[in-house]
Amino acid sequence: QVQLVESGGGLVQAGGSLRLSCTASRLTFSAYSMGWFRQAPGKEREFVTAISSSGSSTYNADSVKGRFSISRDNAKNTVYLQMIRLKPEDTAVYYCAASLRWVPNSKNINYWGQGTQVTVSS
Repeated sequence: QVQLVESGGGLVQAGGSLRLSCTASRLTFSAYSMGWFRQAPGKEREFVTAISSSGSSTYNADSVKGRFSISRDNAKNTVYLQMIRLKPEDTAVYYCAASLRWVPNSKNINYWGQGTQVTVSS
């Protein structure tokens, strides 16, 4: 019954920005670390960024360091991914994820969103 729903994906040119949102329902949102993963065609799903349950800690993959920022609003049961200076290699389906563990590994994910497409053109 837990549901994670992403929004905000789309098509942008290189150098542009997007803000993704993920809203959770039927989940004690404040108990979960939240994160974003992405999967490009022919590639394994990879970790992007995560935020602790309280929002006090964040962790970013090297590939997005300095360009992506994760945040959360526990009152709204929502986690965000602000992406700036997008590159074509950022093109992927982006997935919202919830975990009771503070480890950025897909094996630890309890719930996944359905994914939202982000396409960055040259």
